[in-house]
Amino acid sequence: MRLIAPAILAAGPALACPDAAEVDALAASWLAGEPAAAVAAGADMETAYCAQEMLVERLTAERGEPVGYKAGLTSPATQERFGVSSPLHGVLLADMMLEDGATVPAAFGARPIVEADLVLVVGDAAINDAATPEEVLAHVSAVHPFIELADLVVAEGEPLDASVIVAIGVGARMGVLGAAIEPTPDMAETLASMTVRLAGPDGAVLSEAPGAAVLDHPLNAVTFLTGAGIELEPGDLVSVGSMGPPQPPAPGTYTATYMGLPGDPSVSVTFE
Repeated sequence: MRLIAPAILAAGPALACPDAAEVDALAASWLAGEPAAAVAAGADMETAYCAQEMLVERLTAERGEPVGYKAGLTSPATQERFGVSSPLHGVLLADMMLEDGATVPAAFGARPIVEADLVLVVGDAAINDAATPEEVLAHVSAVHPFIELADLVVAEGEPLDASVIVAIGVGARMGVLGAAIEPTPDMAETLASMTVRLAGPDGAVLSEAPGAAVLDHPLNAVTFLTGAGIELEPGDLVSVGSMGPPQPPAPGTYTATYMGLPGDPSVSVTFE
């Protein structure tokens, strides 16, 4: 299994991890789609990421092996809300990835939310040395429109601080992948300037944001992950973060459109 935070896990036995029974209960609630008790509330990030590693280990039997990572809390507003100065990261599992046009229950999690996002596919290991969006793009093999179906997991009234967010995997539950787009050298500028629109069941615009809403450039999600000690591998998926505020799901079709990318591509999910 790939590591979530190598520098943290290298700390060894001295690391204060949550009690295994707490994480067992969290995993059981996660798999059942039921509200969970908070784990690691008020804890330091080392403890929170240890909880996340433990949770991922328990979920792989049901949801597949890790296939990549997600960045969360990628806007200054959300970071300020949760009292952190940088994004957080979680792990994507194989069975979390759904095809464009998928139909899922509106109550797909304990506290479900819908976000317009973007997925990058790592082309080669040299991406780990990239320092700018242009350098990152040179090592990306594909870009996918992506609607993240996230889940805050913990029950209403339970603590939901940054440590709890990390412990629950930064909300990773499912997502819908649109068709692959082959990167071109000039796409770095387009990814920052594009407008990403999320429309709801009646066609009403629920959110609209530029690509630069994510860390000033969506490709900066990669340098955030590598800067956090994650070693990306060819084929890894990277969910860059929300482009616009999260939305509650309601029955009907939601469509994210990426205006400015070639052909203004889109991706859709239907809730029932």
